[in-house]
Amino acid sequence: MRRHILILLFLIFSGVQLLGQQNKFTTSNFVYKEIDGSALEMTMYKPVLSRPMNLPAIVFFFGGGWTGGTPGQFKMQAEYLASRGIIVFCPDYRVKSRQGTSPFECVKDAHSAMRYIRSHNRELGVDADKIVAAGGSAGGNLAACMGIIDEINEDSDDMSVSAKPFLMVLFNPVVDTGKRGYGSEKVVGREFEISPVHHITADVVPTLIMHGKGDTTVPYENVLRFTSLMKQEGNRCKLKGYKKQKHGFFNYSKKPKYFKKTLIQTERFLEEYHLLRGESWVKKYYKTLCDS
Repeated sequence: MRRHILILLFLIFSGVQLLGQQNKFTTSNFVYKEIDGSALEMTMYKPVLSRPMNLPAIVFFFGGGWTGGTPGQFKMQAEYLASRGIIVFCPDYRVKSRQGTSPFECVKDAHSAMRYIRSHNRELGVDADKIVAAGGSAGGNLAACMGIIDEINEDSDDMSVSAKPFLMVLFNPVVDTGKRGYGSEKVVGREFEISPVHHITADVVPTLIMHGKGDTTVPYENVLRFTSLMKQEGNRCKLKGYKKQKHGFFNYSKKPKYFKKTLIQTERFLEEYHLLRGESWVKKYYKTLCDS
């Protein structure tokens, strides 16, 4: 009888642990910035808690060459990470195809988004000291600018509020906007103002980069050089290269296998800094996606 009771208690405890791995979350949208007739929104994926507390956050900036794209690019990563107990934000920002803007307005909007989250951290339930910047391609450029370049700002921003992140997670990011990189023709005469590789100092936050070695849009050499310069300055920078993979390889719609691989890398990196709750269930999540 005692053995049966112990087994029952073990099963109940294991079940509680499993439930703890998958936090429920809610989604909501709100405007973080209004400028030149555009109301810029961000989507928030927020874990449901049994008691109020401020949680770490991660902000995903979508890619699209500063020309297009939508905040929905990182929806699946956002849903999974929110289930692991971190608040996720996916902001919209001005792009050329919709607002006729340049890459510099994109960087300004990214700074505004980071400052909005930090300055409204109490009402959003965010730990203001643990906000991660993430993004892919041009969105990776925006995330990298948050951690390295602070000179491109909206006049209306409260400059007393820092936009600097706690960590950076970059998916095939644009780190060089010069002739050796991507986008020099879009920033003619200002090629290096939003080029992170040209602004690295000794105080850049820990960074994870995931990049396809076969990327012909943003050359792999760019992130190799970025990583080398980061380490020379004493910064932590982990580069994970993926053999033969092209630009955008991490998107589920293109490469489900590499969506899973990069999500696992992201999860492990965030876990190193104790930003997630419960245990990983990414393999089960991925199987659910594949079966749906």
